[in-house]
Amino acid sequence: MGSLQPSTHQRTWWKDGTVYQVWPASYKDSNGDGVGDIQGIISTLDYLKDLGVDILWVSPMYDSPQKDMGYDISNYEDVYPKYGTLADAEALIKGCHDRGMRIIFDLVINHTSDQHVWFKESRSSKDNPKRDWYIWRPAKYDKDGKRKPPNNWRAHFGGSAWQWEEQSQEYFLHLFCPEQPDLNWENAITRDAVYSSAVKFWLDKGVDGFRIDTVNMYSKGTTLPDAPIVDPSTELQFGPHLFCNGPRMHEFLRELNEQVLRHYDCMTVGELPHTPDTTSVLRYISAKDPMLNMVFQFDIVDLGQGSDYKFETVRYPLTTLKATIARLQTLITGTDAWTTAFLENHDQARSISRFASDSRKNRVRSGKLLAMLLATLTGTLYIYQGQEIGMINVPPHWQADDFKDVEAINYLSLIRARSHNSPTALTTAVDGIRSVGRDNARTPVQWDSSPHAGFSTVEPWMRVHDDYPSINVADELADPNSILQFWRRMLRMRKDHRDCFIYGDFEMFDATNEHTLTFSKTWEGERVLVCLNFSADRRRVFVPDGWGMEGEWEVLVGNGEGRAEERGSLEGWEGRIYRVR
Repeated sequence: MGSLQPSTHQRTWWKDGTVYQVWPASYKDSNGDGVGDIQGIISTLDYLKDLGVDILWVSPMYDSPQKDMGYDISNYEDVYPKYGTLADAEALIKGCHDRGMRIIFDLVINHTSDQHVWFKESRSSKDNPKRDWYIWRPAKYDKDGKRKPPNNWRAHFGGSAWQWEEQSQEYFLHLFCPEQPDLNWENAITRDAVYSSAVKFWLDKGVDGFRIDTVNMYSKGTTLPDAPIVDPSTELQFGPHLFCNGPRMHEFLRELNEQVLRHYDCMTVGELPHTPDTTSVLRYISAKDPMLNMVFQFDIVDLGQGSDYKFETVRYPLTTLKATIARLQTLITGTDAWTTAFLENHDQARSISRFASDSRKNRVRSGKLLAMLLATLTGTLYIYQGQEIGMINVPPHWQADDFKDVEAINYLSLIRARSHNSPTALTTAVDGIRSVGRDNARTPVQWDSSPHAGFSTVEPWMRVHDDYPSINVADELADPNSILQFWRRMLRMRKDHRDCFIYGDFEMFDATNEHTLTFSKTWEGERVLVCLNFSADRRRVFVPDGWGMEGEWEVLVGNGEGRAEERGSLEGWEGRIYRVR
């Protein structure tokens, strides 16, 4: 396997840097209203700098009715009042730059809020000049004359992807909530308005790039056919292949780059769901055909989710996780593309709970184990608020009323209707939400052990995790053996070994082992071996010839008490990183 030479992968700040995602509502409340805000983010910039963060990613803080927590934008050029003001946003940008950090914003341009002035005009009449800025279609009628949507698409959050508009007697498309109408990217005037209001406006204010939401959904074609029937029990079907990676998708992204992005020193990372084919992924991220710098693929974080409804969770072996990591890590080998490394974000459950052990006994060791995994993977590293202190999923005693996420609420409504309020079905549904639901990532950040976890001085908008007295930033800053201190060490080590850790070749060993994850990273003469035990029991580590017991093995870091001469085995949830000479 050939090395990824500097001439192939040119070094730049957005490859070397570590990105930290902030989800404003749950990060830090500065004014005592129970909701996180921009001034709260500003107050922690020194903490983030000391952690080792190079790039701050801020999830949507634009003006919004908050039907989907800010992903329903009513004004791209202003800030949601509970989060602050435009001046606060400018101060946040400056605060990052003053500390030598970069800052990127979320870019949500597949859809707007139904309260955006563009949609208000569009829905006002069929003759309005902005009517074609969104996707409108006439109704269909069955043999009995009953009105039906234009096709059978199911929206991501449940229900039809079409909403009837009584005033103009047509349906509009919404792939997410009914309050999130999809923009019509086939209209060049619409695209120009998006580029100006949502992109250029913020780049001119100093933002260093964007995480681009649902980046492969802008081109849906014009025919919008019915989705194949996967679930015979309902008319509505989920058919992402019909609205992802459409016929003009690459054309639109090239245009965005040509008209706007190439004129700034900025980065782009696209959210790329429902794209399992390697060739299709590489088309988006090739440096010679500029569209996106990198993408988030969902292969790892989709593990354990149901194929039709995500909350219908399934079990999977460690070998599946290993094969998925190996596939994603070798995706860019021998290419001019770039990749990402992440296990958490605002849409995913907590990684310790999903991929390791969140028990009181094993949580700390598990958090360090995952830190070693992530910090040694090739690509740009992304970590999510609270991940650095080992925050975990909501506890088992939380019930349906504790969940806030529209996706979870709609799913529970579906299950109640389908099962006629069966207690068994509802219990199963709640278990699925506790396992992979988005609310796990949205509990307030636990800053200290004071009431409300130091997030706010009043009852927060969402319930604080019960474990905040024992898992919080203040205590972990004071504890040299905490997960937080371990993350600081790992981020320093990633910079010290950037050639090997960030750019090096990846090779998985012992792929069929159901308990341990062992891989190498190599860069020219440097060889690093990462040995991780994903079980509670002591396990042997197997490596191929050439990596055996001969030679000098230097322990760079570990999360257990094992000694270097015990390199052939690992205690439960133990990991070590060796430099092999």
